[in-house]
Amino acid sequence: MKRKKTIGFGFDPEEAQQHFMVIVPKAGNKQSVSVYERFVWDEGDVQYTALPLTVSKAYMEQAAYDAHCVMPMVPVNDEEEKEKIRHKIILPYKKWRAVKPVLEREFNRTLKAEGKLTGRFKSGHIPVERLLGKEMMVLLWAIEDCDSSVIDKAVQNWCGLSREERWWLFTMTNASTGEADDKLGWRSALRYALTENPVEEMVCQGDFLESLAQHR
Repeated sequence: MKRKKTIGFGFDPEEAQQHFMVIVPKAGNKQSVSVYERFVWDEGDVQYTALPLTVSKAYMEQAAYDAHCVMPMVPVNDEEEKEKIRHKIILPYKKWRAVKPVLEREFNRTLKAEGKLTGRFKSGHIPVERLLGKEMMVLLWAIEDCDSSVIDKAVQNWCGLSREERWWLFTMTNASTGEADDKLGWRSALRYALTENPVEEMVCQGDFLESLAQHR
């Protein structure tokens, strides 16, 4: 059976334009990995990023890199366009490299089951289908500020969650702390839950949610 052709990891702009765009620098580059949530797919070869008006210095530097090396910048005074493109995270390349294999493995397992072409995270900009992107963000948010020594535990716990649980965690976290500069509330609770508490020790989803509530 012929697999359905998609872009990146399962993204088909003819089905739905919402997706996540992962910007990966070339190996050896000192820049971090950025992820944007985009609600539009631009016609032609060029895809655009957006830069909010009030951001940190690190955010500014990373967004400028993204624009210069991969994507031109949407004007910051264009509020309508800004709502279509949201910067979700700036992740150190070393941490990205630690979780890239498991993301590729899990995503490709899902894509094969759905009869779609598999993907690979290489340097450049890689679109990720919206549901896979939500799952990805849960793991990336959990490790963005954690010690590197607990990344394996975060990966193990993330793998222990069902897809539906990952979607729910994304929805709750994204509602109040979904931008690249947001680091408190649900973001910190998510980090604690996935890096400190083995999922197998949680008797049920209620216990996991209680742990999140205690640390947000």
